[in-house]
Amino acid sequence: MDFAESPQAQALQARLQQFMADLVLPSMAEWHRWSDAGEYPLDLVEGLKAQAKALGLWNLFLPSLRPDQPGTRLSNLDYAPLAETMGRVPWAAEVFNCNAPDSGTMELLQIAASPAQVERWLNPLLRGEIRSCFAMSEPDTASSDPTQLTTRIQRDGDDWVINGRKWFITGAAHPMCRLAVVMGVSEDADTTPEHARHSMVMVPMDAPGLTVERNIPVMDHQSLDGHCELVFRNVRVPHDALLGEPGAGFALAQQRLGPGRIHHAMRSIGQCELALALMCERALERRAFGGRVADFANVQDWIAESRVEIDQARLLVLRAAWTLDQRGNAAARTDVSAIKLVTSRLQTRVLDRAMQVFGAMSLSPDTPLARLWAWGRALRFLDGPDEVHLRTVARTELKRAKGQRGANAAHLRRWMPQSD
Repeated sequence: MDFAESPQAQALQARLQQFMADLVLPSMAEWHRWSDAGEYPLDLVEGLKAQAKALGLWNLFLPSLRPDQPGTRLSNLDYAPLAETMGRVPWAAEVFNCNAPDSGTMELLQIAASPAQVERWLNPLLRGEIRSCFAMSEPDTASSDPTQLTTRIQRDGDDWVINGRKWFITGAAHPMCRLAVVMGVSEDADTTPEHARHSMVMVPMDAPGLTVERNIPVMDHQSLDGHCELVFRNVRVPHDALLGEPGAGFALAQQRLGPGRIHHAMRSIGQCELALALMCERALERRAFGGRVADFANVQDWIAESRVEIDQARLLVLRAAWTLDQRGNAAARTDVSAIKLVTSRLQTRVLDRAMQVFGAMSLSPDTPLARLWAWGRALRFLDGPDEVHLRTVARTELKRAKGQRGANAAHLRRWMPQSD
C-alpha cells in the first residue's frame, strides 16, 4: 500500500490551506454573528463558494466525475488530507461543495439517476445551486436496521404516494434545500425478501403534504441547516421520481453510506488535530500551582496519547481510502466500519482531554471544543451506531477464522499425561 499524495493532491492541499487561511478563517466572526441571530449566512457562503469554484477547489470528493461535470476528480486517498483540512471548520465543506449530505446524494445519483433526474437534480447539486437531504431515519424504528423502516411508498396509477415520518434529517432546514431522497417500504412483505422491500424516491421539498415539523437540537445545539423531523402525508410524486428500480432502496443505501462514512472519518481527524493544537497552546499559556499546565505529567500524557491515537486513526482511514479506490465499496466495507467506529470514539476522547485542559472556558462558545465534542458524540449514532460497526468487524474476523480453523493448533501447548 502506498499512501503518498500525488503531485496534484499536494498542489490542491496547498491551495486549500491558503484559501482556509485567507478567506474562511477571517469569515468566522461574520458566520457567528449570523449564527447567533439564528440566520443562515447564505450570502457569505455563496460568495466563498464562487471563489472556491474559480480556484478549482470544487467537488473534490467525487472519484467518478466525468469531463463534462464541474469539479476536480480525485481518488479517495488524495481527497483524505483535503477533507481533514476542511473538517477543522465545521461549515467549511459547503464552501467547496463537499458537504454532507449532498456529497452522498451526488454519489448516489451518479450511480442510479435517470437522464431526466440527472438534469433536474444531479447537475444543480454539482454546480452548488441547490442542496438536498437524505430521509431514512425514523423515530419509531431502529434505523440501524433499515429493513424495519415503515414509511410507505405506494404506487397509485402513474404516481407514488408517500406516507410516514422521518427525523434527524440533516440539511432539511438549509435555505437552499430543494430535494429529499426518501427511503420507504414499496414492496409486499409477504412476497418479497426483507432486503428487497424498500425503494427510494426523489421528493421536492415544496411538495404538497411534506412538512418540516421541527429542527431538532442536537446536544442542546440547534444546527442552522437542520437535523429535522419531516412528515409525509399523502405526498404524491410522479412515477419517474423513483430512484433506480423498485425494491432496490436497501442496496442503494449501502452504496451511499460507505463513502459518506469515510468522509466523516476524514473530517473527524481534522477536528481532532485542531483540538490537540488548541490543547497544547492552552497548556503552554495556562499556569497553576506555580507552573505551566504543560509541565504536569498527566497533561503531557494526554497530549502524547492524543498524538499517537490521531496518527493511528489516520493510517486506518488512509488504508480504507486506498481499499475503496483499489478494490471498491464491497471490499472496503469492513475497513469503513472500522474507521467510522475508531474516529467517532477518538473525537470524543481527544476533545474531552482538550476541554479538561481549557477548564470551564471549554463549555462556552468561546472555543469550538464543546460543539466538536457534541458532534463526535453524535457521530457514534450517525451512519450506524458503534454496535453495528463492531458487529461488522467481528463477523469478518469470525468468517476468516472459520476458513482457517485448525491452522493455529501448533501454537497451543497441550498438556499430556505422562506415563511411568
